[in-house]
Amino acid sequence: MNEELSTIDEVAERAGVSPSTVRRWVTAGLIPQADRGSGVGWTAAAAAQARIVARLRERGHTIAQIRAATEDGRLAFGYVEELLPDQRAGTTVAEVAATTGLEPALVARLWSSFGLPTDDLDTLGEEDVAAIEAAARVLASGLPLVAALQLARVYGQALSQIADAEVRLIHLYVHEPLMREGVPGLQMAERMEGMTRELLPLSSVLMEYLHRRFLAHFVAQDVVGHMEVELDGEVDLGRLKVAICFCDLAGYTRYTEEEGDEQALSYVERFVERVTTSLPEDARVVKTIGDEVMIVGQDLRALTEWAVAFQEGFGDRPEPRIGIHHGAALYRDGDYFGREVNLASRVVARARAGEVVVTDTVVAAAGDSDRLAFEPIGQVKLKGFDEPRRLCRAAGAP
Repeated sequence: MNEELSTIDEVAERAGVSPSTVRRWVTAGLIPQADRGSGVGWTAAAAAQARIVARLRERGHTIAQIRAATEDGRLAFGYVEELLPDQRAGTTVAEVAATTGLEPALVARLWSSFGLPTDDLDTLGEEDVAAIEAAARVLASGLPLVAALQLARVYGQALSQIADAEVRLIHLYVHEPLMREGVPGLQMAERMEGMTRELLPLSSVLMEYLHRRFLAHFVAQDVVGHMEVELDGEVDLGRLKVAICFCDLAGYTRYTEEEGDEQALSYVERFVERVTTSLPEDARVVKTIGDEVMIVGQDLRALTEWAVAFQEGFGDRPEPRIGIHHGAALYRDGDYFGREVNLASRVVARARAGEVVVTDTVVAAAGDSDRLAFEPIGQVKLKGFDEPRRLCRAAGAP
């Protein structure tokens, strides 16, 4: 990844242009890292810059625009590409299929489940092949294909979100401040490359550590969940009986109009952090959509008690509103779907600011708590459901 590239021809091939085009770019000052002499001894950083220039030219940017961006450091972060895996062509799907024993169609299906571009399938590098071989070993271990594909999608979605956050946060909090300071482009590139070189190994250590910690946590929770499912009766394959909670901010749209987008976003971030850090041990945030948080847990009583305490201690405006339901949800790709989830999302819409509204199912399952009291609301028609549902307000016991 930091090797010397022997000729300008190799640089041009990787950029997808002719050697003469690369020479013109060098002359025009678009590749300041390049060897202006013989063309031998090109560094990976120079090759990465050539690829960046090629992409910008494809998008219609002029030579003058790219030169200005290079000089003021706007392209400095792109030099980090030299530290990342080399994606040059090497192996085809057919070759990988022959090595792993998987059908070519299954290799393609695994690849797309990871969320990777299908155009790359016939230009696979060593790391690509190693990843597919690892997926083949997962299948050989006995994990059913349907589960393996879901796991591949979850891995791809989670890690793409992590990578996106890494790039955008470094850009916002490191790259842009260096540009505002007026640091020259090449000096900026060296600082960015050095920092990234230090961070890359640490990110792998942290991800492995967090994976193991969370895996231990959810294994323990799953053992408890299985026992409770057996006590309650059989649930269909692929479904889990869970407490489902939706929590959002009442009046958030008006707040955004009054305070502006940045202030509103900052408020949502603090709100989500308060939710996440205060949840009972077995509950977790599944996803956030704008100002709405979806939470799932095994212990319905603990989640309902948390919701009541959270509302009582919130104290800011706009206030949250919370809806809770309990039922068997379809589990797919790390998320929960189905009628019971839809019902929970409709329940929160009937709550007012500061309220916790629950279904009769919650009352029946958690009603013996000495910390909770339930006030009947009555039969309520919920959007998308034919039959009305009995709802209650949950509060702390007097």
